[in-house]
Amino acid sequence: MIDCRNIGLFIWALSILPLVCFCATFVPVDNYLIDCGAPTSTSTGTRNFTADNLSKDLLSTQEDILATTSSKSITSSSDESPLYQTARVFTGSSKYTFPIKQKGRHWIRLYFFPFTYQKYNLSAAIFTVTTQEHVLFSSSNIQKDPVMKEYSVNVTSDTLVISFVPSDNSTAFVNAIEVVSVPDDLIVDDGFALDPSAEAASSGLVTEALETVWRVNMGGPTVTPRNDTLQRTWVPDQSFLLQPNLALVVTNINGVNYEKGGQATENTAPPTVYGTLRRMNSSDDPRNIFNVTWQFNVSVGFQYLVRLHFCDVFSKVLNQLYFNVYIDSKLAASGADPSVTSNNALGVPYYRDLVTPLAVSNTLRVSIGPSDVNRNFPNAILNGLEIMKMNNSMGSLILGSVTSTSGSSSNKIGMIVGVSVGLVAALVLAGVFFVLCRKRRRLSRQRQSKTWVPLSINNGTTSHTMGSKYSNGTTLSAASNFDYRVPFVAVQDATNNFDESWVIGIGGFGKVYKGELSDGTKVAVKRGNPRSQQGLAEFRTEIEMLSQFRHRHLVSLIGYCDERNEMILIYEYMEKGTLKSHLYGSGLPSLSWKERLEICIGAARGLHYLHTGYAKAVIHRDVKSANILLDENLMAKVADFGLSKTGPEFDQTHVSTAVKGSFGYLDPEYFRRQQLTEKSDVYSFGVVLFEVLCARPVIDPTLPREMVNLAEWTMKWQKKGQLEQIIDQTLTGKIRPDSLRKFGETAEKCLADYGVDRPSMGDVLWNLEYALQLQEAVVPGDPEENSTNMIGELSPQVNNFNQDSSASATQFAGSSLDDLSGVSMSRVFSQLVKSEGR
Repeated sequence: MIDCRNIGLFIWALSILPLVCFCATFVPVDNYLIDCGAPTSTSTGTRNFTADNLSKDLLSTQEDILATTSSKSITSSSDESPLYQTARVFTGSSKYTFPIKQKGRHWIRLYFFPFTYQKYNLSAAIFTVTTQEHVLFSSSNIQKDPVMKEYSVNVTSDTLVISFVPSDNSTAFVNAIEVVSVPDDLIVDDGFALDPSAEAASSGLVTEALETVWRVNMGGPTVTPRNDTLQRTWVPDQSFLLQPNLALVVTNINGVNYEKGGQATENTAPPTVYGTLRRMNSSDDPRNIFNVTWQFNVSVGFQYLVRLHFCDVFSKVLNQLYFNVYIDSKLAASGADPSVTSNNALGVPYYRDLVTPLAVSNTLRVSIGPSDVNRNFPNAILNGLEIMKMNNSMGSLILGSVTSTSGSSSNKIGMIVGVSVGLVAALVLAGVFFVLCRKRRRLSRQRQSKTWVPLSINNGTTSHTMGSKYSNGTTLSAASNFDYRVPFVAVQDATNNFDESWVIGIGGFGKVYKGELSDGTKVAVKRGNPRSQQGLAEFRTEIEMLSQFRHRHLVSLIGYCDERNEMILIYEYMEKGTLKSHLYGSGLPSLSWKERLEICIGAARGLHYLHTGYAKAVIHRDVKSANILLDENLMAKVADFGLSKTGPEFDQTHVSTAVKGSFGYLDPEYFRRQQLTEKSDVYSFGVVLFEVLCARPVIDPTLPREMVNLAEWTMKWQKKGQLEQIIDQTLTGKIRPDSLRKFGETAEKCLADYGVDRPSMGDVLWNLEYALQLQEAVVPGDPEENSTNMIGELSPQVNNFNQDSSASATQFAGSSLDDLSGVSMSRVFSQLVKSEGR
């Protein structure tokens, strides 16, 4: 099942969408603007259309019929209105042949206005328009008013042939034609699929022929071609709103910032689109829970590419706006935070592509509404929307047609007028078959794309292999991550040739050095140890994961180095180190309860993004306090993705995989059954919560037997309602009882025996934010409102972690996992002599 719990694109996963540089001006290589039937060239706004009778080499037709009409009969007030005054009329199959200088995606824009000229009543014309590979248009749905039909096709040959084929005893006509190159990055290959039978991403979009059905500017005015870098028209959204009173308009065009390096450029949509939006008319009242919905007419039997445009020019601060998006009844994005998806900045535009299943209704609804991530300030925004019809399995954008074979004028195009119900059913079945075939091809492409091929060096004369004894000489490539590759010499310079005095940590992968790049950027450099139990697989996973994700609560990957048999990862530098070091063992100043809550909230946001911000959930698999890092402001970021794994497929509940993780944090259900889900991360995070509260190791064999395992020990006190007895002594008298109560309940739910009974990370995040509110402010009506009582003194017997243990422990026996299904985790952990790593 396609899980678009985003994004949040939005969570939203945008890892599958390429980042492109800001570019306000696009000059098309192919730019044919043809005024059909005109005696001379025509100027429209800023563009000049050449008369087709002056370009005889483009047109092949049986007879010249140039039709004209008076401007009084034209109702269009656009710059293009002069184009509708003339038309080229065809009594037989005719074609325009355009030489293509640069293969790739092109606009095809066809202008139609069915006026009457002499004996030709163009309103009665019955014809089709095709290219070599696609059927674009049928006159059966032609409008009485001037209309421009816009198509986007991928041209793979040296010529583009547009054929006009009238049915028997009828005519065809066209008023004007555009064939214009489109930027390569305007339509990317992948989109999120809403069809529950589809894969995580709908691939192959670059080969699809698309028809622009709707292009809408939410909250803004009409955008004409002269105000769009790609000469598009955007219409206002007012007429599509089902309940206009539920939405407000926000305008802040100056707040749009393309230069921040976001995914979208001015070619994606102009500032007039990204600088205006509709938002919920919620008044920031938590009781106002509703959706803002737009409804659009579409054709039955086709899939649609829906492009949603977002730009947060509304919020005052980051991470304030979270919302959900729906296409019809399907969740398209959950917990979307535009500021996170847009490089952690406000005003940076981005978009999200979604592919619908075959339409069975002639309407399509798009809705935005509040998310559970931030229930206190319910709001949602949408800046722009494009709905594009995708060609069916026969390469057609109309029902009941077949394509021409080679663009030959002698080839007749069959057209069925008045499609029967049986034919529609047949096409739907054919469409389903097509989707299944595309799914198989997509799976094959995905398997190929996930194969790491040799990465050549020395000008391509040799390939590099990793030297770790655990990699078995496997050839490593980051072919899809070249932008992250850092030369070994630069890493040496940054770390003062791996100066041992610069070591800031040692983990399972190897040593971590503090470093500084040539531009002054502070970095953390993790250098792989050849004798480490973590090798190529973890190195590759770390690069693959972190090069896809960008979130303020996930540690950013700056680069990697795989030269000279090295495995080196370079991250942003986190000034305050690990959360673990601030809890115990390092002598650092104690954290306040508010600081601890904010750190837990930040880490929860990062994990929530992993679980919901991409097409499929990403399971961290090694959540622990040592993998939660703090910057100079104590903002938490989740780190170490070497063990991460993508979540289950749509028809599965779990991923069957070998058990990996860290003792003390490991999900008992995952340990017993080797079945991994997102709830395994939730369990580990619950352990972290108790670790934060009690400031002690999660496994300490030096303690009495009942205290060795933190999770089991704290759960006993939590269930007795006496959690205040075991908290960190430095917090004594500093935690409001209701805040502690909510915190303890949240951790307890995370540690439920079965994953299905545990909350999602989104629910955990909400509860932690509530615990912080309870700590900072008095809740009206709360029985504790007038109470100044804080948590009392701790029991010295319970908090004496340094006392000698009389309990003896034996080395943990290496039983097979199958033999552990009935073994309690109490027995497993009580047999540990010391805390183990992975």
